[in-house]
Amino acid sequence: MDVGELLNYQPDRGAKRPRQDEGGAAGGEEEARGGKQQKGLAARELSRYREVSGVVGIEGGTDMSETEELTGDKKKILEKLMDQDEDEPEAEPVDESSVKKMILTFEKRSYKNQELRIKFPDNPEKFMESELDLNDIIQEMHVIATMPDLYHLLVELNAVHSLLGLLSHENTDVAIAVVDLLQELTDIDTLHESEEGAEVLIDALLEGQVVALLVQNMERLDEQVKEEADGIYNTLAIIENMAEFRPVLCAEAAQQGLMQWLLKRIKAKLPFDANKLYCSEILAILLQNNDNTRELLGEMDGIDVLLQQLSVFKRHNPSTAEEQEMMENLFDALCSCLMLPSNRDRFLRGEGLQLMNLMLREKKMSRTSALKVLDHGMIGPEGADNCHKFVDILGLRTIFPLFMKTPKKMKKTSPSEKEHEEHVCSIIASMLRNLKSQQRSRLLNKFTENDCEKVDRLMELHFKFLEAVQQADKRIEGEKHDMVRRGEILDDSMEDEFYLRRLDAGLFVLQLICYIMVEISNSGISQLHQRVHQILNLRGGSVKVVRHIMREYAESIGDGKSDEYKEMERKRIMDMVDNF
Repeated sequence: MDVGELLNYQPDRGAKRPRQDEGGAAGGEEEARGGKQQKGLAARELSRYREVSGVVGIEGGTDMSETEELTGDKKKILEKLMDQDEDEPEAEPVDESSVKKMILTFEKRSYKNQELRIKFPDNPEKFMESELDLNDIIQEMHVIATMPDLYHLLVELNAVHSLLGLLSHENTDVAIAVVDLLQELTDIDTLHESEEGAEVLIDALLEGQVVALLVQNMERLDEQVKEEADGIYNTLAIIENMAEFRPVLCAEAAQQGLMQWLLKRIKAKLPFDANKLYCSEILAILLQNNDNTRELLGEMDGIDVLLQQLSVFKRHNPSTAEEQEMMENLFDALCSCLMLPSNRDRFLRGEGLQLMNLMLREKKMSRTSALKVLDHGMIGPEGADNCHKFVDILGLRTIFPLFMKTPKKMKKTSPSEKEHEEHVCSIIASMLRNLKSQQRSRLLNKFTENDCEKVDRLMELHFKFLEAVQQADKRIEGEKHDMVRRGEILDDSMEDEFYLRRLDAGLFVLQLICYIMVEISNSGISQLHQRVHQILNLRGGSVKVVRHIMREYAESIGDGKSDEYKEMERKRIMDMVDNF
């Protein structure tokens, strides 16, 4: 590094928690936002670099011949800067007293700035200096993030309350500086370093309605200004950190205006950027395992917003990895919403089925996710209306080619063959369960077409998954045997874990396939019944095995459903199994 480089050197300001899969079009922006931003004020930057402005002047218009003359000057300046560094006292160690002192200074400067702004509202020169001082102390407070066990001081000395108050400061630069500080204080790795300190801080933030204040602040920021766009990104990071540390706050956050703001931002006609991607991510997080937020999104016409945003990918693939990630986040959000029965009607009215059906036909990247959405929309008794509508819009013509032949993987990120077959079998099983009269006949006729080729494919899948499950069972039995030999106890939690492993190995898909076999055998169409049994006998299969699988399926049915529904469904399945 030569002298010039030394003079121009900017120290690394420490990195924010990296996001997964950065790169592509939004990569540049992400990198710019990735490092911790000093959201300084323009005036502050000027004052900060006033001493070195001369140096920049010197470096301006030199050519090679002048370099030697300047070297002496540069050395002098460098020595002077070195001397200044030596004169500066060593930084105080961060301990309880230094943090208290810092918080006290912050409170004083905040109060002074507020006082001067009230006194001279139309004369910025009078309060500018105090604003720069306030901004400086907020920057210094970043050091507290290295000591999460001292977070209780921020609460006890009322600093959290004061920081939240500054989120509505007239100068958005000050509000953004506070956002930046809160983002670092709530960094998820830091929070896990001291659970006690983290709990105290999060409690205080929630008590101060932090989400509502952050949303109000975001509403006034202009994303055309880079610093303010970064402020929004860091605000979303605070919300993600808190939601990860305490998932139960999602419902409260959504109610405090966050859901509305996210939908508005996702809908905004702005070019795709890192903020839009992050909004889709936060939306998917809010909707996970939470019926309250799902209901709220439905009431805000959020299903329509999601369908409009996804319709772009009907005929076009996402242009970058980031855009693909956003598409997947929006599909995940839609799947979460469809777990709530009232949202199924909104999906039906919003022509969601027609959009998903088109996506399946277009063979773009969105096809796999569209299949997953249909599965969520048609499953269970609440999916009956969607099942009937799907047949009416000629969905059978779309779904059966996907059943007959699993498409080749488009990309490494595409889901597995097993996942595809699971969704298709689940959709067909849902239709067999929910369809009545004419639509049911149309579905059953599909199985008789072309010399029962669909039944042949069904049986092929049956033996494929049966073999996979039998191999998994063999491994699990071996492990159980070893555990018993070592004298370990097989408790309920271990049994649950083994059952989940069996489901993962393909038991769930096998159960769906056996359900379809039993349903079509009981349909009253002798041709289907004969074909199923003929292939079972030919391939050395066993009716006993199918019955056993269906009994296991009937036992585990109806998670979260009413007892009455469980009992009826079990009885219906067992009657069909007895006739099989």
